[in-house]
Amino acid sequence: MSLNRRHVVIIVIILSVILIGYRLFSHRRPGGPTGKEQPIPVNVATAVRKNVPIYLDALGTVQAYRTVVVQPMISGPLVSVEFHEGQDVRKGQLLAKIDPRPYRAALDQALAKQAQDEATLAEARVNLKRYQMLIAQKYASAQQVSDQAATVSEDAALVKQDQAAVETARTNLRYTRIRAPISGRTGILQVNAGNIVTPSLSTGIVVINTLQPIYVSFSLPQQDLSTVQKAISSGSPDVVAVNRHGAPIDRGVLAVLDNQVNSSTGTLTMRARFPNPAFALWPGAFVDIKLMARTDQNVITVPAVAVRQGPEGSFVYLVSSGPPVRTPSAITPKGTAPVPGGEHVVVRAVHVAYSNQSIAEIDTGLAAGDRVVTEGGSRLRDGSVIRIEQHHQPATGRSGAHTPDKAARLRRRI
Repeated sequence: MSLNRRHVVIIVIILSVILIGYRLFSHRRPGGPTGKEQPIPVNVATAVRKNVPIYLDALGTVQAYRTVVVQPMISGPLVSVEFHEGQDVRKGQLLAKIDPRPYRAALDQALAKQAQDEATLAEARVNLKRYQMLIAQKYASAQQVSDQAATVSEDAALVKQDQAAVETARTNLRYTRIRAPISGRTGILQVNAGNIVTPSLSTGIVVINTLQPIYVSFSLPQQDLSTVQKAISSGSPDVVAVNRHGAPIDRGVLAVLDNQVNSSTGTLTMRARFPNPAFALWPGAFVDIKLMARTDQNVITVPAVAVRQGPEGSFVYLVSSGPPVRTPSAITPKGTAPVPGGEHVVVRAVHVAYSNQSIAEIDTGLAAGDRVVTEGGSRLRDGSVIRIEQHHQPATGRSGAHTPDKAARLRRRI
């Protein structure tokens, strides 16, 4: 009797283990005991046609449009400074004064010498006329007339020399009032009033920089020469200066392409001009530059996060509402079977012509209106059933609007 009970207990235990194992195995099978696959939540976006501006990235250095070191042209004590550090000044504005008294005295002396020599010249000319009259009456010799004519010429030369001396003295006197040679913003004052200044002053009195407009110099690899030349031939290419967050600081145009390649670095040096209305660009600063090389017209675009990489190249998860159709691919595991019903994804190989951090331009593989998965793709495979959580609509506004991003590293097809 006890033996039979023991057998019954063993059989019950065995059946219980089999039942538990069956249930566990059923739960682990794809689709569960009902044979239906659980939808995977994803976000999707729609492929759209738009104009895509293609930018070339570079690191630029801001340079003043004009830079002048204000130097004294004469020596003397600096008696006053007529501006404040960091002040905007106009061309011709008075900046400083040098003691003018020695130079005013030199001018007066030169004027006196000129007057003296002019009087001597006048007397010599009168004498020459007198000798010319006397020689006609045989009261003077030809030698006397010739000598007097030479004296007139010498006195005339002295007067011209005096005129030059007067102009030099007058110029030196004007140099005692130091004026701004250009319009711009002054820097730090290098010499205070009371110091003796000379034309050999190493630091000058102050540096003036023109900040509106302003230049940014940058370099690109020599391989981009043909692209840049094509952009220049189409007009002045737009150049965008962006901050470290990728937001535009200012927009300008390419001003000049250097006439040679830097042989030591293999780069092209260029300079762009920016209006700099808010003084956001400052001389000496580094700034990221994006040069618009061209605009690809009416191309298929999707968010860059929708494009994935597989053994056979780039692909996307295309959203489909019809019955899943399995196509052989090295991207998905072999031997998996499609699950019918509901929205699902299909692996679609694509060719990316250009991409940055935000957008990808698709040459082949997609059409306008196709929906692709942007988030949640890590759990997907060919034929997976999905549940769309959020559908990102394409941005409205002008076609081709594109904000350059600092962190974007462009893959260019040139």
